[in-house]
Amino acid sequence: MPVTPFPLIEVAGPPLRRGEIHGEAARGRVALSIQHYSEQMGRMGFGKDRIAEVCNGFLPALRDWAPDLVEEMEGIARGAGCSLDEVVLLNARTEVLQIAHRETGHRDDEPDGCTGAVILPEGTAEGHVIHGQNWDWKAECAETSVVLHIRRENGPDLLTFTEAGGLARSGMNAAGIAITANYLECERDYRAVGIPLPLIRRRALEAQHFALALKVVATTPKSGSNNMMLSHAGGEAVNFECAPDEAFTLFSDEDMIVHANHWQSAVALSKLRETGLPSVPDSLYRDRRVRRRLMQARGKVTADDLKDALFDDFATPYAVCRPPLQKEGGNLSATVAMIIMEPALGRMQIAPLPAINRHFTEYQLEPECDFPTARAAE
Repeated sequence: MPVTPFPLIEVAGPPLRRGEIHGEAARGRVALSIQHYSEQMGRMGFGKDRIAEVCNGFLPALRDWAPDLVEEMEGIARGAGCSLDEVVLLNARTEVLQIAHRETGHRDDEPDGCTGAVILPEGTAEGHVIHGQNWDWKAECAETSVVLHIRRENGPDLLTFTEAGGLARSGMNAAGIAITANYLECERDYRAVGIPLPLIRRRALEAQHFALALKVVATTPKSGSNNMMLSHAGGEAVNFECAPDEAFTLFSDEDMIVHANHWQSAVALSKLRETGLPSVPDSLYRDRRVRRRLMQARGKVTADDLKDALFDDFATPYAVCRPPLQKEGGNLSATVAMIIMEPALGRMQIAPLPAINRHFTEYQLEPECDFPTARAAE
């Protein structure tokens, strides 16, 4: 499989125009992604008409919650030459795949795994936040993902790595806020229709203030569980283990937060039932491996240290950094991308398929201010 850097797409203007630019620039990748998920769900017995019906079912709530983001998706559809429900599919593919699985009883998807970490300024060599993750999903997504640089007139600019046609995944904004996310499951999932996860992450990245980003993640109703880790360049981080209707907080321990794909909050585990481990048993050691490596450099962690931790290949192919692996259902699972962010510097580095490629491309965002560092305070 060829390994090329993720293309950078710069968008600006009102929502519809932003979407049109995105759709036009990523037309081929959008079409490939739609084809991939449609064919996958077709193999599950979930046809195109049912996909469209489920996707359109999200729109009433989305128009009430974020009409501007629906308008942006309409622009993406116009620019990419596809339908609005197909763009909704790209933004709600986690939810639609889970609904398909529950309706058909057939699972043809690998959980959207990840191993993520935030190191606070006191734990780093340069005294600023380092935030990153490995995104474990379908290896084919190395050919369907992009980096969006969104220039905004009424809020901070933002930089986000996402599947083409998606509104956000991992990213950071000019106000110093960064976010990554990890798959979780519990028995409360998919009892009601909530807001798709990429739109929640996008809203968090649009926030001018950290408190407002936290509010979006903690209080927005979701269809399924998800772990979302937020940090701020000023020196703070909060991890939310989110059930569809409730969020449980985890805070830094020894200047860092590390999370994979199982519930860690004692409060959460006293109230709900973990159902994801049968799909991701390797989660139980992935976060421990990363934390152990970071602790070796505690107080002087660099971006290279986080990269080294995320390159860990213990128990490969079920490792922190996993090579492309053919699954029983025909899917090719892998660590699709390693994303390293230093929000105070406006620096994002991404390596596609890092188990077979260690070349990082740097993407830059201009911070709105100079964020103080822990070393400067000392």
